[in-house]
Amino acid sequence: MTDAKIPYSLNSKAVAEATRHWLHKRGVTLEEIAELVMLLQKKYYPGLTMEECIHNVEMVLSKREVQNAVLTGIQLDVLAEEGKLFSPLQDMIENDEGLYGVDEILAFSIVNVYGSIGFTNYGYVDKLKPGVLERLNDKTTGQIHTYLDDIVGAVAAAASSRIAHRKQAEREQELGLPHAPEDAEEAARRSRLEETEPE
Repeated sequence: MTDAKIPYSLNSKAVAEATRHWLHKRGVTLEEIAELVMLLQKKYYPGLTMEECIHNVEMVLSKREVQNAVLTGIQLDVLAEEGKLFSPLQDMIENDEGLYGVDEILAFSIVNVYGSIGFTNYGYVDKLKPGVLERLNDKTTGQIHTYLDDIVGAVAAAASSRIAHRKQAEREQELGLPHAPEDAEEAARRSRLEETEPE
């Protein structure tokens, strides 16, 4: 009797943990990403706290498509650092070539998670390169972050978009206006509340 092949089953917790592990291993903290979020949103929401920014970064990183992009991008950066990619891809990623735009395309998959509003935020931080992005773009360290700098900017942009959607929903709620929850987390929370309310 032959051994039956066990069907592939993805462990979501392992993917989430790997995402955090690799961000940390590549020297990026959630607080540094949250600082970018604060930079993007403090003008619009003066009462915004770092705790809110960190929470929204965590929520963006909890999305599977974001985890996929983070793991894929970091893996390509590491392989380029180790010289393990075929030429000319090795040279393009190693030198962060101007005409190589696949890193931005991967970042767009993150930005899109909370709608098109994130594109403006992403474009702003990508051009300005503040905080952690300046460090990730330092070519003198010997590390390659061709993908990671775009990924970090995209996570910050998506978290900023998430905040904007939530703040809009809060305003509508305060005014008693009808509104739809902007993401599944909020929809599930409201559904639970409705189920527990007495008739």
